[in-house]
Amino acid sequence: MELGSALQFLDNKSILVTGGTGFLAKIFVEKILRVQPNVKKLYLLVRAADHKSAIHRLHHEIVGKDLFRNLKEKCGVNFSSFISQKITVIPGDLTHQDLGLHDSDLLQLLCKELDVLLNLAATTNFDERYDVALDLNTLGAKYVVDFAKKCAKLQVLVHVSTAYVSGERSGLIVENSYRMGETLNGVTGLDVNIEKQVVEDQLHLLRLQGASDKDITIAMKDLGIQRARLYGWPNTYVFTKAMGEMMVGELKDIIPAVIIRPTIITSTYKEPFPGWVEGIRTIDSLAVGYAKGKLTFFLGDLEAIVDVIPADMVVNAIIVAMIAEARHQQPQTIYQVGSSIRNPLRYSNLQDYGFRYFTKNPWINKDGKPVIVSKVTVMNSMDSFQRYMAFRYLLLLKGLELANAAFCHFFQGVYSNLNRKINWVMRLVDIYRPYLFFNATFDDLNTEKLRMTARTSLVENDMFYFDPKSIDWEDYFMNIHIPGIVKYIFK
Repeated sequence: MELGSALQFLDNKSILVTGGTGFLAKIFVEKILRVQPNVKKLYLLVRAADHKSAIHRLHHEIVGKDLFRNLKEKCGVNFSSFISQKITVIPGDLTHQDLGLHDSDLLQLLCKELDVLLNLAATTNFDERYDVALDLNTLGAKYVVDFAKKCAKLQVLVHVSTAYVSGERSGLIVENSYRMGETLNGVTGLDVNIEKQVVEDQLHLLRLQGASDKDITIAMKDLGIQRARLYGWPNTYVFTKAMGEMMVGELKDIIPAVIIRPTIITSTYKEPFPGWVEGIRTIDSLAVGYAKGKLTFFLGDLEAIVDVIPADMVVNAIIVAMIAEARHQQPQTIYQVGSSIRNPLRYSNLQDYGFRYFTKNPWINKDGKPVIVSKVTVMNSMDSFQRYMAFRYLLLLKGLELANAAFCHFFQGVYSNLNRKINWVMRLVDIYRPYLFFNATFDDLNTEKLRMTARTSLVENDMFYFDPKSIDWEDYFMNIHIPGIVKYIFK
């Protein structure tokens, strides 16, 4: 399989990107505009009430970001006109037919002109409301495929999922697709239409009962976790993303399509510059909590592999996979993009990097004083965690409950506050437990074949790097990722 020139492929192409204000979408847009300014048009689908609101989001949430500083320097005074010429921002909604587009002329233009459709829209909250996650992650994928079928000269549909659709399986997780209705635990009866009905029935019942917006949100979050676990997935996010993959596989028909499954995405490794990040992700929240002195213990297996991959490598993999599929159409290919096979990183490494970084560069608290960090207590089982919580907090909570009753609810505020915090911690642990004790590696045979093909036949192979073997994790975390997170928080 020959890939030829990526820049030649991108020349004069029209590309639609859903989830246009998202983390990966911004990096993708910046990369394309920087390396191939002769791309014909990038259409960015964003949630907005109207075109004016969409334009505002473009300038404030996308091209106004520091991520675009190199491109701004390259374009100079022509930056604004270049952006206006190359980007068309579209107010739309992935949860509706025709992606929620109301402009019939624009709809007709897209169906006639699009070469590539990249679906990056998703909600990534592990315990998102089930109605929201089902709409966006599952039904949104259906509407994207439906729209792709209307595009006369579409060369490829790229659907970005997550490697963690595998659930809690251990061992080597291969790049296999999900059949419609397939479950992780063998329970039969999974049907997207039934899931839609379950959501509608529950919302109807809650409204009949006069539930508040807050109560409806809680109930919808609980419903998502319940439905996910019924079929073997640990949380709403990966469950609805798995069903989204099923939708793509079932409905794509003859459309050339690939599915990209990244692992945990971190800050940029090299481009457009090292360390750009937006938002605090799972492992980053642990690092920040530790730096602030609020994380006093760690629950998990320190020797477990934590599979991370820099965002620019994910974007490069997307672009190369897009070119490979467009030029050599094959049955649907799945690419798992991660590091656990080629360059494994362990939680013990992260613990060491965090301790060394924040010892040398301590966090400054609100009083202007440095926070002194130390090695955290490690609990390597749920039993040890539960004993810790019982000894440290639950006995205190029980004492407060008795004192509150004896003193006419004098301690009600203190009791309620502690109870709420304990419930919050226990819920977080329940949701993240599968990943803290994750005992699997993600096979990337398809991705490695793609890398090998790029090495031998992609003209600009060095420009579209995505080999995790090239990463020195110590250097990356100590000099790129952790400083990037700190800079993001204090920007």
